[in-house]
Amino acid sequence: MSTDLDTTDGDDAGLLRTAYRTVTPGYQSRPDDEMNAIGWAIFLGLFALLLPLLPFLAIIWGVSKVIEAITGDGETEE
Repeated sequence: MSTDLDTTDGDDAGLLRTAYRTVTPGYQSRPDDEMNAIGWAIFLGLFALLLPLLPFLAIIWGVSKVIEAITGDGETEE
């Protein structure tokens, strides 16, 4: 004797597979354009502040390379 509730093919469409125990609504993802704009503003602000330091850093790097070439610290002896 078979009823309509019996499933012979193993398809349990009525059973809950996973349950989330939460009372908050689900998260709907969306692009965060506001945060992107804030990030770009901070980056451009820091770039504008640090750009005047670039020539000094280049001079320090160049002087260190010249001193390294004169003293021979960059060469390894075998």
